[in-house]
Amino acid sequence: MSAKLRRNYSGEFLVWSRGNHAWQLSRAAPHEMTVFLRDAEQGAAQGFGIGPIVELGIEWQAEKALLTFLAGDKVASVEAASVIVHEPLGDLYESLPLASIDADARRFWHRVFRLVRIPGGRYLLKLLTRSGKG
Repeated sequence: MSAKLRRNYSGEFLVWSRGNHAWQLSRAAPHEMTVFLRDAEQGAAQGFGIGPIVELGIEWQAEKALLTFLAGDKVASVEAASVIVHEPLGDLYESLPLASIDADARRFWHRVFRLVRIPGGRYLLKLLTRSGKG
């Protein structure tokens, strides 16, 4: 990881205190996103309490992360030990080339797993697979 990494986000963020110097910032538009802060500085409540956060910039450094944001008409900043950004992608699995199982394959595996569950089923399954190889 590089020494510095910066990302900028726009949209209106709602802020919740999670207790113990942990914070959560969430937005719904333009797409859903959640930012989790751990070990935020003591003045974080004052910074987040100015007004709704409209613009958010996060800079990850070697030992900490720095959030700068526009709240109301003021620019404020908060330091935290770590920041995690969660941006769920709704169509992630649709774009992946995942294998699909048809009805025949599903029925086959259902029978195999049912056979393995009965006492001695593993040995019977081994016997059946050996006879198919010859």
